[in-house]
Amino acid sequence: MKEATGELNMTVVTLIAVAALAALFYFVMWPMIQRQIVQQTCNTMGENWHAVKNPGGNDKNTSTSAKVSAWGCCNGTTTWDQSKCEAVDQ
Repeated sequence: MKEATGELNMTVVTLIAVAALAALFYFVMWPMIQRQIVQQTCNTMGENWHAVKNPGGNDKNTSTSAKVSAWGCCNGTTTWDQSKCEAVDQ
């Protein structure tokens, strides 16, 4: 019985570790990867263009209720300004 309890404890620890790694990737690494992809597109527009997340950019049509972040390239600013930014499709 002690061995079964020990294996169950290790299973729980493993599941928690996998969940923590998945959360780290999703909330920390994935936004950085997205920004770098968009920044590469912005670099082709010129050296003063920056990748910026559009705060009102959840307007992409999807067949589900999924929230999709829209990115854009802004000229000379690091905040979204409709007059200085262009949307980028990912």
